[in-house]
Amino acid sequence: MKRTSTIGHVAVIGAGNMGGAVALGLHRFAPEIALTVTTAHPQTLEPYAKLGIRTSDSNRQAAEEADVIILGVKPWLVEPVLREIAPALAGKAVLSLAAGIPSAQLAEWLDGTGIASAYTVIPNIAAEIGESMTFASAVLGKDDDLVTALFDRLGKTLIVDERRLQAGMMVASCGTAFALRYARAAMEGGVQLGLYPREAQEAVYQTLKGAVDLSAARGTHPETEIDRVTTPGGITIRGLNAMEEAGFTAAVIAGLTI
Repeated sequence: MKRTSTIGHVAVIGAGNMGGAVALGLHRFAPEIALTVTTAHPQTLEPYAKLGIRTSDSNRQAAEEADVIILGVKPWLVEPVLREIAPALAGKAVLSLAAGIPSAQLAEWLDGTGIASAYTVIPNIAAEIGESMTFASAVLGKDDDLVTALFDRLGKTLIVDERRLQAGMMVASCGTAFALRYARAAMEGGVQLGLYPREAQEAVYQTLKGAVDLSAARGTHPETEIDRVTTPGGITIRGLNAMEEAGFTAAVIAGLTI
């Protein structure tokens, strides 16, 4: 159920890399929602103001005016910011983007504020272009529809228990960096084979996009599509085997489970 039309006002407190990506995504893909952005440094508000996004240098004021408060601050700043805005939280939803804070700890910091619900939400920076894979887990109360109504506008959302939130973060949030590291390596290989850097970049990005879109559209496991382009005795299988000999799959799993 989409409820964005009933969400009157969202405050993004702390518009750094992740908070900023969410703010820009909401501005672009949920323009009917009133939006206020705060940051620690006034000069970093200027790009948002130029886009017509309302900005504020007061976290407390932004929280008072909002129905939903999205905390985009660093994990070590969550507690002091919550203390600052605590008087403004009654009846509202608090969505924390900070990874690594146990739900019990976040619930303790929110105790006595009278909030309606609280979630830990882990999007990725593709929220800026409406292509995030977001994982969310309830901390206090329950309003899954509100969370999905917001973050489905920025991509796709999965509500999970806290145990799976870490896995979601590694696969989907850290996973952005892991995927792009592969892209960088493939570009470097393309240049070594004779492509110009810009040609290699265009080729790798389009190939990745096409591969993912194809498998997603067909609803197939990646290995199914790999089999379709792997001719017995051909160059693709030799390339795959060389990558595996160098530890490709093991390296990816090690990076995810570190």
